[in-house]
Amino acid sequence: MGFILWLLGLICAIWCVLDVFKKNIGMIWKLIVAVLVLGTSWVGLAVYYFFVRKNIENWVK
Repeated sequence: MGFILWLLGLICAIWCVLDVFKKNIGMIWKLIVAVLVLGTSWVGLAVYYFFVRKNIENWVK
C-alpha cells in the first residue's frame, strides 16, 4: 500500500513539474517551484494545485 501511495505521489509530482515548465515565467522561478514541489511531497502538490497553479504568472512578474 505504501508503494502505491509513493508511486501516485511521484506521478503527480512529475505532472506538476511539467505543468510548471509550461508556464510563461523565468527559468529560475520554474526551477524553484519544481524543487519545492518535489521536495515537499503531498503538501507541495496540494499547495501547487490549489493556490500556485493559477496565480504564479501574475506573482512573479
